[in-house]
Amino acid sequence: MGTMSQGLASTPGSAALLLEIDSLHVTVDGTEILRGVSLAVGDGEVHALMGPNGSGKSTLAKTLLADPAYRVTAGAIRFKGEDVTSLPTDQRAARGMFLGFQHPEEIPGVSVLNFLRQSMAVRKGIPDLSVLEVRMDLINWTKRLGMDDRFTQRYLNEGFSGGEKKRNEILQMAMLEPDLAVLDETDSGLDIDALRVVADGITKVRDARPGLGILLITHYRRILDHLTPDRVHILVDGRIVDTGGPELAALLDREGFDAFRDKAGARP
Repeated sequence: MGTMSQGLASTPGSAALLLEIDSLHVTVDGTEILRGVSLAVGDGEVHALMGPNGSGKSTLAKTLLADPAYRVTAGAIRFKGEDVTSLPTDQRAARGMFLGFQHPEEIPGVSVLNFLRQSMAVRKGIPDLSVLEVRMDLINWTKRLGMDDRFTQRYLNEGFSGGEKKRNEILQMAMLEPDLAVLDETDSGLDIDALRVVADGITKVRDARPGLGILLITHYRRILDHLTPDRVHILVDGRIVDTGGPELAALLDREGFDAFRDKAGARP
């Protein structure tokens, strides 16, 4: 097993890189959380980023989508070869980056349909995108994802169950057609059945868009039983301490994160 902290790498023989995170250092309220994270996700690849609470997983996700509370002090984020480190959220989204939130926010008064229409207008660069076009896409995707199409008339995430919120994130990913999806603990709070439904939805989106790259951030191996990753990265104390194939997740499942803490402590 190699380690990504030694430099950028992706799956051997992979297609062109979508995302390159190069020696990224990030602070929050003056405290350094990420301490030199490097990884790369290629076209069509699924990468799992695993780590304990407080390791910096969600910090990385929010940094990738330019949350202003997270300050990059060193390193770079490149998307399809372009340095996007200083770009705001809307410009990254327009270029094809998508973040599925761990805790999706409720937005009263804004329907799922209207939210998607506005988001798709930005993504496609068509300010007057027709409601009919969006509605037809929605009918198609709600059917493919096994969702009631009346769902799209509800206010965004208002009164949604945990499973509905996560399925709505997958619906957004399908509709917005990103090139890269960062899924921040999409499996959190889901029971076994809901997890299977969400994983199946991700698979259907990947089937429709084979080039979609996914960075799947998770605590647990269980979602990886449904989505086999090309690469697994272990993040401890703000550093990636090991990288390997799916077998690394199995090792983590057996031995826990303590087996990797010594590696984190040994790094300068």
